[in-house]
Formats: sequence, structure tokens, C-alpha cells
Amino acid sequence: MTGSEAPPSFRLAYVPGVTPGKWVRIWQERLPDVPLELVPVTAAEAPGLMSDGGADAGVVRLPVDRAVFSAIPLYTETTVVVVPKDHDVAAVDEVSLEDLAEDVVFHPLDDTLEWQELPGRPAVERPATTADAIELVAAGVGVLVVPQSLARLHHRRDLTYRPVADAPQSSVALSWPEDRTTDLVDDFIGIVRGRTVNSTRGRRPSPAEQPKDKPRRSGRPARAAAGGKSAAGGRRGAATGRGGGAPAGRKGARPGKPRRRS
Repeated sequence: MTGSEAPPSFRLAYVPGVTPGKWVRIWQERLPDVPLELVPVTAAEAPGLMSDGGADAGVVRLPVDRAVFSAIPLYTETTVVVVPKDHDVAAVDEVSLEDLAEDVVFHPLDDTLEWQELPGRPAVERPATTADAIELVAAGVGVLVVPQSLARLHHRRDLTYRPVADAPQSSVALSWPEDRTTDLVDDFIGIVRGRTVNSTRGRRPSPAEQPKDKPRRSGRPARAAAGGKSAAGGRRGAATGRGGGAPAGRKGARPGKPRRRS
């Protein structure tokens, strides 16, 4: 590497609600010489950032344009409704969208759920962000339906949430530009998929990472080359006629001692 070349690094975008900390720790253990930079980004901004080279890969919300990006689905989240703690919903374990028919249900501009039909009563104005919608829920103006990780991210003591059984769900995936599947992207794919350091799938480990070869064992017994009996193979040689034993067809005969004539 010349002095003008920058050292390798890996930039990982991630959307709100995603927690890539576990994968980052494994990366630091396996590739300590390659810095991993986390790039927080909104769900709407993630595809553009990866296309422009601002991130090598991203943990994003589906769908993505599969003509441009590769994607490995990771998990699907439970959808919940966020309500004030004194709301009727707080008294039950689970609700349906029909249970929210009389509530104002906020639909922020950064909503990540794909609705065919919006539930509840519409708000006078759409909040700009999920964080803004949470403030309105705390003020008692309405309720908010979001993936559970976003409800946890914006947790407040005066609010709670309950699962919504029939709401659309949000899936999270590892994604990257299809035409830029680099060695470092392969390394991160291996970490996300739980591969070990010595896995044969994905990029081959460097010579320093490869396990040392164990000395090969000879297939011959230790003393066979010298013509002697091995500890485990002596009797086998006598039975098969090898190594000075009885000829074939006279199994068990004792050589060397002539028979007496009657």
C-alpha cells in the first residue's frame, strides 16, 4: 500500500429502531484493523446513501429496490399501538385495528408501515416525524401505530404500547448495492448469518486467520516398516497371511514345528 492509499474501512448505515451493536462487537474482534463506522439514517434516506457510496451496506426496512440492491431479511417486527397509560387500550393485552376506530391515529411522514387503508380517524395534519407523533400522543391528542422497536426507542414514562394483531408489519434486512458486493460486505454478511471465523462459505480467511495444518498420520503401523509386529496389527497380519503368518487356507496353523509320524 502506498502512502496515498487510505486504509480500508467499512461504513454501515442503520435506520431508527435497529440495534447493530452485537454485530459491531464481532466485527471488532475479527477485523480489528478495519474500522467500522456506524451511519444513522432515516428509512427514507438509506437507499440513496448506499447508492451514492455513503455506506457500504445498511440495516434497513423492507422493501428495497431489488433491481439495485441485494437484501438478506433478518426479522419481522411486531406492530404496536402507542397510547397514554390511562387509555382504555392499556387495560388489555392485545387489540385489533377495529378497536382503534374511534381514535385519531397519527400517520407521520416517516411512517415505515405499508397501509392499504389507514385505521382510525385521520389527524388534522400529519406529523413530520415519529418523534413528533409521540409528543402528540403524550398530549392526549391521538394514538400511534408503529413497529415495536420504534415504540421502545421513543419510550416515555407516561406512555405504553400494546400489540395490534391485524396491522401490517415491518421487516428488517441487511442490504447493499448489488454491483458492490466487496470482500468487506461478504465479511459482514458472514457475521450477520452467524458464520464462524473458519467457515468455508463467503470470503476465504487470510493466511493469518487460517488454522494451522495438523501433522498427518501414516496409514501404516509404527513397526510395520521395520518388518516387526505392530501393537494392534500383529494378529491381523497372522490371520491374513501377511507379515510372516500362516499361509492362506491354513488359518491358525503353527509354523516351524514338524508333526510326529505315528
